[in-house]
Amino acid sequence: MTTPLRKMRVEKKLTISEVAIATKLDVGNLSRIERGIQVPSLETAEKLSQFFKGKITEMQILYPQRYMKAADTAA
Repeated sequence: MTTPLRKMRVEKKLTISEVAIATKLDVGNLSRIERGIQVPSLETAEKLSQFFKGKITEMQILYPQRYMKAADTAA
């Protein structure tokens, strides 16, 4: 499953560790958010959106399934 958050990180050629350090988030939590397993807090979604300079919205981070295409959900 490719969430908008994961897609954005990969497009920017960043590792999950680099994003976690820059946003002061736990790598494990960030990984679970990227995989759609964990729902982030609004504060975390805002941090991530700001980190990516608004190219991904808080809504895309909070509700990734609404923004995913069928190809993104294929396992």
